[in-house]
Amino acid sequence: MASHRTATREEWLEARIELLEAEKELTRRNDELARQRRELPWVRIDEGYLFDTEDGEATLMDLFRGRSQLLVYHFMFGPDWDEGCQSCSGVADGFDGTHLHLQNHDVAFTAISRAPLEKLLAYRDRMGWRFPWASSGRSRFNFDFNVSFTEESVAKGGSYNFRPLEVRELEAANLPNEGPGVSDKPLEAGVVYHTYSAYSRGIDALWTMWQWLERAPLGRNEGDVSWFRRHDQYEASY
Repeated sequence: MASHRTATREEWLEARIELLEAEKELTRRNDELARQRRELPWVRIDEGYLFDTEDGEATLMDLFRGRSQLLVYHFMFGPDWDEGCQSCSGVADGFDGTHLHLQNHDVAFTAISRAPLEKLLAYRDRMGWRFPWASSGRSRFNFDFNVSFTEESVAKGGSYNFRPLEVRELEAANLPNEGPGVSDKPLEAGVVYHTYSAYSRGIDALWTMWQWLERAPLGRNEGDVSWFRRHDQYEASY
């Protein structure tokens, strides 16, 4: 551990109280951002997306499972991939417990990826997860929500994190490519709307590992992330 200044308990308490004020200001600012997020305008979704799910073919409305709100995690898992994205897998490790609470608060949740359903369910079994997972491989859902990219889609105006992409920004060997994200959708009077999406660092708070590490003495310590694995790939488990 790197050297750090030391202090008496009284000096520490003074510094901690000063930090507490900054934390409270951040909390207040976050509450304000949440309010602004809820006040974003709604955009009607008329596209007839079809998905493959454990319950068979499903429409976007079917994914609500009787709730009035739907949260979607755009999980990076391309059709030709052998396993899901390592980072998305880290985020997904926290889904099951949260999903239980959401579904009891009028909020449906599902992960959506372009890989075939059989691949998704096999990987879910491998990782020991239970949350709903749907395949969007038969529709343009991922492309319309800017989390999948081909050279053609980028050339036609593809974007990620609300910034236009250029073909040269993507490695040709990795195309088609996938990106992570989260989207929310309300259902009102039989109509599905889109209200919010976030990508990149905008979904950081969903990855609970980082939230815990930020409270560790060395923080995220992101300089070298070679230590990070899917949870079934560590040499030791506890």
